[in-house]
Amino acid sequence: MLIYKEYFGGFMTEIENNSKRVDCSDIIMTLCQSVANVITSATSQETRYAPLVQKITKTLLTPDIDTFVMFTGSFSGMVVINFPKETAMEIYTSYLRNMGIPEVEMAKNYTQDEVSNTLGELMNQIIGNFTRQISEELHIRIDQSQPKMLVLPREVQISISVNLDNPKYGKVTFHTEGGNVFYVELAMDDTSFTALREFESHTTLSPDDILEQYTQER
Repeated sequence: MLIYKEYFGGFMTEIENNSKRVDCSDIIMTLCQSVANVITSATSQETRYAPLVQKITKTLLTPDIDTFVMFTGSFSGMVVINFPKETAMEIYTSYLRNMGIPEVEMAKNYTQDEVSNTLGELMNQIIGNFTRQISEELHIRIDQSQPKMLVLPREVQISISVNLDNPKYGKVTFHTEGGNVFYVELAMDDTSFTALREFESHTTLSPDDILEQYTQER
């Protein structure tokens, strides 16, 4: 039985007896790409993720700022991003600076609402990008809830229980251009998708794509 890996519709898929398969590992890879792309674009600072996924047994909210969101549909899950305060302030200030906001108008402490609200907005963009990619590539539907934000003191950890079908958990470390780290945790149904026939993904053009095409045509 020949088993090998190839790229298929943006996912790393397993080919076994000529059937295309997408599993939890491919889905967490897509999430990592969404996190890195959104934060890099928003801050104009490179964000990279580690090459390994850490196996965990539960999702945790840990200091200093956490954002988390549920998604449901063809499969369900939850994404948690844990930001140490140094990372939170680096991403917050880089994001606002990239939008042209003067330094004097920025929050000075990670406990201020502006910081957690900004990280919540980035989480909303990340999950929107992630669910759109999954939906388009796999021809399924995934809906997301509104992100929640929480500032935690150093001595507190909160475990979050989710009602999932034989859940799988993974944790990935991300590195910012400023040398700080943050952590992305994913809990999701243990699921996989196998292609019944050849198909093409539904690709939705962004406004930037449409503008670029128009410019090239002219």
